[in-house]
Amino acid sequence: MLVCYSAQASVVVAGRLGLLGIRKGYYLYAGSALGPGGLQARLAHHMRRAPKPHWHIDYLRTVVSLRQIWFCYGRERREHDWADALERELGCAVPYAGFGSSDCGCKSHLFWLGKRPVLAAFDDAISGADPAHPPILWCDPR
Repeated sequence: MLVCYSAQASVVVAGRLGLLGIRKGYYLYAGSALGPGGLQARLAHHMRRAPKPHWHIDYLRTVVSLRQIWFCYGRERREHDWADALERELGCAVPYAGFGSSDCGCKSHLFWLGKRPVLAAFDDAISGADPAHPPILWCDPR
């Protein structure tokens, strides 16, 4: 999960999603890192701003700062459960339907909160839904 912050309102063109209005606050993006290079390669990609944006999140990263990364190890795709928990359990808003979820049935993989998200609350929501879920870790990208 990428935890990003927008200090001010702005706009960004995000590929086929088009022009998106970005408001001040926190944006949480639930994704996976199961491709080539695994977690290390995916985090390295997201910790810098992509010179040629590919994914929806690459476009968003041009106007928001990355504050934290929440992650767990494993071979299962968990971004769908994480997206569900953000909306249902933590009350995060869905700013743009289809963001990061064009290849699945989720409403979105991007969520917005006006206040700083709390990892412990997210961890409680995830472990309550799945007691066997691996521990959620975090790192500070700065």
